[in-house]
Amino acid sequence: MNPISQLRARLPQPLRYLADLAYNYWWSWTTERLSLFSIIDPNIWQTCNHNPVALLESVSYERLSQLAEDPQYLKRLQSLTQQFDAYMTEQDTWASRAAPQISPERPIVYFCVEFGIHESLPIYCGGLGVLAGDHLKSASDLGAPMVGMGLLYRQGYFRQRLNRSGWQEDYYIDSDFDHMPLELVRGEYGQPITVKLSIRQRMVRVQVWKARVGRVDLYLLDTDREDNDPIDRWLTGRLYGGNRETRIAQEVLLGIGGAKILQALEIEASVFHVNEGHAAFALLEIARQEMEQTGESFYDVEAKVRERAVFTTHTPVQAAYDVFSADMMDSFFADYWPKLDLTREQFLALGARRLGDPWEPFGITVLALRMTRTANGVSELHGRVSRQIWNILYPDRSEDEVPIGHITNGVHVRTWTSPLMSDLYAQYLGEDWSRQIVNPELWAKVEDIPDAELWRRHCILKERLIAYTRAKVKQSRLDRREAPDDIAAIDRLLDPKTLTIGFARRFSPYKRGALIFRDFQRSLRILSNAKRPIQLIFSGKAHPADDEGKRIIQRLMEWCRHPTLRDRVALVEDYDIHTAKILVQGVDVWLNNPRRPLEASGTSGQKVSLNGGVNCSVLDGWWCEGYQASANGTGLNGWAIGEDMHTSDQEIQDQIDAESLYHILETEMARLFYNRDANGVPQGWVKMMKASIRSTAPIFNTDRMVAEYVTQIYTSDNSVSITPILSSVMS
Repeated sequence: MNPISQLRARLPQPLRYLADLAYNYWWSWTTERLSLFSIIDPNIWQTCNHNPVALLESVSYERLSQLAEDPQYLKRLQSLTQQFDAYMTEQDTWASRAAPQISPERPIVYFCVEFGIHESLPIYCGGLGVLAGDHLKSASDLGAPMVGMGLLYRQGYFRQRLNRSGWQEDYYIDSDFDHMPLELVRGEYGQPITVKLSIRQRMVRVQVWKARVGRVDLYLLDTDREDNDPIDRWLTGRLYGGNRETRIAQEVLLGIGGAKILQALEIEASVFHVNEGHAAFALLEIARQEMEQTGESFYDVEAKVRERAVFTTHTPVQAAYDVFSADMMDSFFADYWPKLDLTREQFLALGARRLGDPWEPFGITVLALRMTRTANGVSELHGRVSRQIWNILYPDRSEDEVPIGHITNGVHVRTWTSPLMSDLYAQYLGEDWSRQIVNPELWAKVEDIPDAELWRRHCILKERLIAYTRAKVKQSRLDRREAPDDIAAIDRLLDPKTLTIGFARRFSPYKRGALIFRDFQRSLRILSNAKRPIQLIFSGKAHPADDEGKRIIQRLMEWCRHPTLRDRVALVEDYDIHTAKILVQGVDVWLNNPRRPLEASGTSGQKVSLNGGVNCSVLDGWWCEGYQASANGTGLNGWAIGEDMHTSDQEIQDQIDAESLYHILETEMARLFYNRDANGVPQGWVKMMKASIRSTAPIFNTDRMVAEYVTQIYTSDNSVSITPILSSVMS
């Protein structure tokens, strides 16, 4: 009996379809997502990290029986069941019309080292994983046949707590896969399907789990088996944990192991999509399998592999973690390159930027670029930067001719738009608005929404954000056993009527999390202005090995305790997808100030716009394309920090950008926010909110993004010029 059947058997007959919904993450982007499971038992729902399987296994049968005779709940469940059945069986999808050559029998296989589907599946770190999760969701909605391939980390990314000095402490929690929306993939006789591969001269057995993401299956590799060496069992222990040897071992597992699993599952891909270089070794295993089947040489099959493989790069620099020494490659691949009938020199040349240099390290991005037919960055600016970086691989071409295009990232609108805003859009844009999100004419109807109603709903979401922030900060202070007065002061933390700026992301130094406090006295005056105060909510983690990032967090915690700021600055610990949703749905302004051009794209600000928030960002990543200004340079849909310039002197750049940010806060942002009409509605601000929604929603979404991948990369022979499609892609 499979896990779904087992769970179904535990439920009263009228509720048994809850098991099918619990094992498919489709539920997480429906209009019922807030209360479908939470209403069953709110306390268990919170303690199980919003895991519907664990909830249904833990709740008392008495409570389930109560719901089984609740006619209102049963009507909601029946309606959702009908929607789910119609969704899963729909044949006339966008992809079936636009790309009939991609079929369930020959799907796209999407490799990524992390997937951010939902907080109950903690196998993600941040932007790359959330983007990958949104990619799968839109592929499902568009009906694009796709499977995902990743790793199932027993402890995921680290959990964060801050001690009394504000220093980040890292800890880990084991996931119990048997009580999550996952199914161990088994063969005909009930045994787990496994493959073997050599890692560090040891044979490692790999099993695979499946998570359902709408119509897309996500396969996740797992080495935590009793028949593996204890060291190898930890290959899938932690995301981005361990040393460089662990990193390359995980990339071998994802790439070569993933390709072997596809063969074991008899999945024949039409296209292999390598999302970031972590999975580039898959291309070697695909070539080896082709050699085995045809008897041809590596160089004979190389073109065939390239024809079926595409690559997306997310890194705007030549990253140190992207390369491995020749000695490390020897230790992992000395027994592999003979299977490709290559010499050591021939093998290492596949990842060398400069051929013939004996000291040249092996680059996985170089391998991906050499072994795929097309490559793209994730924003227009990132495409240009990538062509500059990798021009070295194309010495016979000018920089503009380097075959790296761009497809700008987006977000899955149905996941990130709050139900309260979704309901508002249904009223004024039409009930089927979520099936037309790339249509600019649809979003022009945002102007029909009454200012007072849009503002009212935004204020409700903001109040939820502040209540959530207070609860999280209070729990953190209790855990640190802080003084009773500090715990009582939580009731004064933040004010729903105050202009609220959010800043949440990985605390890497280049993201400049403390830029707003560069001139501390000036920031004090701005935030504590009696007539036009401003408050800040921070969240995010620093990598466990990044002490400089941890010091940024520590300084922020010091400012949270400053007598003038203690009620106006908060830091929410242990950032995850759930916290991200509440933040992007509730803030007035999203602040983004990385050093240019190190933000390849970014997507958090796109989520904010969907919910009526406004962006204040440097012109980097997606904001270069999204920002709109009037003829006199005034922002129409948000603000641009600093000048569109680059300097090698970071101190000068930081000073220029900080000065620009202070000017925006003092002379534009706060004045606009606090200028109210007789009913208390900031009409000028609401005008900017509408411009933010109208200009961002139809373009910066994953429906548009996935449609471009389908029509311009997956089914196109064009490997040089990739021009974004902005036309409607949904029926």
